[in-house]
Parts: sequence; C-alpha cells; structure tokens
Amino acid sequence: MTSNLYGRLQGFAVQACGVKANSLAAFLLGALSLGMATESQAVPAFARQTGMACAGCHFQTYPGINAFGRAFKASGFTLIGDQSKIEGDDLSLPGVLNASLVTKFRYQKTNGSDKTSATNTGQLQFPDEAALLIGGRAGEHVGFLLELGTFGEADTSTGQFNLFGSFKMPITYKVGATDLSVIPFTTDGGGAGYGFEQLNTGAQRFQRVGEDRSALMAQQYLGLGAGSAEGFAFVAANSMGFVNVSLWAPNHGNLAVKGLAPYVRAAWTPSLGDWDAGLGVQYFSGKAKADDGTLPAGNVVEYATKGWAVDGQLQGDVGSLPLGVYAAYGSAPADPNSVFNSSAFDRTAWSIHGQLGVLPRMATVILGYRSADRGTPTGNTDNALTVGGTYQLAQNVQLQLNHVERSGSRFDTPQTNGDRQTTLMLFSAF
Repeated sequence: MTSNLYGRLQGFAVQACGVKANSLAAFLLGALSLGMATESQAVPAFARQTGMACAGCHFQTYPGINAFGRAFKASGFTLIGDQSKIEGDDLSLPGVLNASLVTKFRYQKTNGSDKTSATNTGQLQFPDEAALLIGGRAGEHVGFLLELGTFGEADTSTGQFNLFGSFKMPITYKVGATDLSVIPFTTDGGGAGYGFEQLNTGAQRFQRVGEDRSALMAQQYLGLGAGSAEGFAFVAANSMGFVNVSLWAPNHGNLAVKGLAPYVRAAWTPSLGDWDAGLGVQYFSGKAKADDGTLPAGNVVEYATKGWAVDGQLQGDVGSLPLGVYAAYGSAPADPNSVFNSSAFDRTAWSIHGQLGVLPRMATVILGYRSADRGTPTGNTDNALTVGGTYQLAQNVQLQLNHVERSGSRFDTPQTNGDRQTTLMLFSAF
C-alpha cells in the first residue's frame, strides 16, 4: 500500500508550483504562454519555497501539470520566490527545510463473492497511506525530493527496513533555453521513469489523473510506469519537449548492481493554438544484472527490461470549461526473466481517458476506457470502464470518487474481487 501513496506524492511533487511573479515575471509569462492552468492542489513543501499557490503549475487537479509545472520540474526544483535564503560561496539554501505531511483515507468496495477478501465486504483504509514529503532547492544548480514513509515494513528479500520510499537529486545547468540534468534516483514504486517525466498520461506512476491507475492507463496496466527502480537519468528539457536517457535496475535499496539497463523517453510538447499538447514514446531494452544475495557468490540475477509505449495528451478549454484528454498504447514482450511480462505471450494495452472541469477550480468529472490483452492462452481480454470525479474541499484537500466496471474473457471465470470496484478517497496535504 505504501508505494501507492508515493504515487500520489510524486504526482504532487513533480508538479510543484512556480516562483512569485514579481520576482520572475518574464519566466512565468513565457511558461504560461504554452497553456494556462486552472486552480489546483498544492504540496506545501514546494508552495512554501515558492511563496505561491499551485495554480500556476497544475492543470485542474493534482497530479497533472501544465507548461509552467514542466518548467519548474526541468529546473530541478530550484526556483525560489520570496522565501529567505542562506547564501555564501557555493551555497544557496532556503532559510527553512520545506516539508509536507500527506495523508490518504479510502473506502473501497468490490463485488466478489469471496467474503475473505476485505474489499468485497467494504474496507475502510484509514489511513490508507501517509508520508512526509521533503524537497526543493539544495543549491543554485541542485534540487532534491524525498518521500519518507510514516510507516513501513522490512523488505522481504533483504530484511532491511527502509522508510525512504523514493529519493532523487537533480543536478541541473541551463544551456541557452535548455535545462541539462543528471539525476540519481531510487524508488520503491515509481519505475524507471521516476528520474524524470513530464506528461500526465500514466507513463510514470506518480503523475496521473484518477486513483485506479491500472484501470485508466495502459502503461500502468502493463507495469511499464511503475515498480522498484534505481539508477541515473540524463535529461535535456525545454519548452518544446524533453529527452530522458536513463540507466537503471529494477531494485530499491542496497544491492550489488552488476549492470544497468537503458530506458529512453522522449516527448514533444508544443502549443497547438490554445491547447497545451504532448506526444511521446517510451522504450525499454536490454537487461539489468544484480546480486540480490540469494545466489552463490559471483552469480547474478538477470532482469529483462523490454517494452514500449506511445502516448499523447491535450490540455485546454472547451468554452469556459478546462478539459484534459490522455491516450496511450503499449506492449510488454514475453520473456521468462522479464520484470514486465514473464508469461509465454506478449501483453498489450491501450487507453484513453479525460477530465472535464464542470465547476472550474472546484469539481471535475473523469471518464476513461482501457482495453488489454493479458498474454494468457485463455481469458486474455481485460477491459475497464472508469467513471468518477473530484471535488476540492479546500485547495489542499480533495475528495475523489471512482467506479470501475471490468469486462472481457478474463471475467468469464468469476474473479476473487469480482468485476466492479468503487473507491472513495480523501486526500490532504499540509
């Protein structure tokens, strides 16, 4: 459960707010020209650093970001507003350590007949997850983000107890209009893209619309945008897009890494009239090697890391109502050593979903459809229809309701948790 909140946290964090307009007005105007944002939630760790609410960075609700949110992320979380700084030779720190406490309470109900499954009777998950988020500027060219769980359990493979769910430290320099970054990272659930991601399509677990990620997004269903990961991201980003080349292993914590696999992510983010657009591709290849302590000395575990996806998004206004539309198609080839698909058949999925602000800055509706081939000889089709919405109780408190109807040959045989799921969630950050 813990890594699922980390998904929410990172979704908020990487969409952190911008700087005060009175100190960086030109930068703000240039970034916002690619796509105006409506009111949205703020993670106070970054709001405290920048001195403004997060409407400048988020599109509608967390965790989706707009053009200015992408610019803040590309800067390595270093932009600062009126907050005091401690400065000296090769030193530029905020006057305080910026932090937030994030909590998530859920009620979840599935319709399976097996009453030994808690969600079939209706489960109150209180708190479902909770974590301390610390992040922001560590220097003029260095930022950081740490997600510290308030509870956890020992890793079953290493026996280690680790509350550090995810951490990364962007080291960023600007060359002309482009930010160049090297980002060491580790995550228990964010996947290879945790180092750097800017689209809201589900390419990375912590940056999405809607709570049930596998029902809404193809990459999340296939596992391409989630899971344990650690490595280094090498990134070039500007207002027109980004390229992320990462070397990574599907592990989290202390391991003897013998070889890293390549992950390539590229996206184009143009402005199409009044619409903020994005079109991207993800490509996983090669193998990662590690000594996980279970084999004789000198032997390693090999992880095949093969898969790909294409995705796109449009964010703008229909009349006076903000609308975001997100689509993706992906594949995870079969391989007995694959971290994505160890079955005998390839797995594929496509998805499309949207969020419409029916009461701008207050309430949205969500509608999505995902279709998948599970890569099994029988019961291989697995489809999901999602309807839901969000309501802002306060700028930092959101109520979200999602209902999922599943169909396809997988459900010709009754499943433990049935084919329906309803989730009511209260999310807060302060």
